Amino acid sequence: QVQLVESGGGLVQAGGSLRLSCAASGRFWSSFAVGWFRQAPGKEREFVAAILTLGWSNDLTQYSDSVKGRFTISRDNAQKMVYLQMNNLKPEDTAVYYCASKMGSYSTRESDFSFWGQGTQVTVSS
Repeated sequence: QVQLVESGGGLVQAGGSLRLSCAASGRFWSSFAVGWFRQAPGKEREFVAAILTLGWSNDLTQYSDSVKGRFTISRDNAQKMVYLQMNNLKPEDTAVYYCASKMGSYSTRESDFSFWGQGTQVTVSS
């Protein structure tokens, strides 16, 4: 089993920044793909960013169009941590943010991810 715990959410003004963290434990390996998803009130959960380690210091990353250029996903495999740096936040970024992981190949589809954290709330005021 894999356990994921998110942290770093909070309330921030538009234009501000937050850094979300995802701490992994259990049977989590550096070869696992990790994704960040979010769910705004009244909306379905959506993909935000994903990362897969291909080799030594070589990560494959992908972002949704809505966050590209503003958010950065990264990971520290030695510490079993994944981060989401969020800059220039907008009110429409308000959501519960979830960390998820999967074995095997890279994916951006929610249904492909087997392990999920409980989520952390991000609220961006205008």
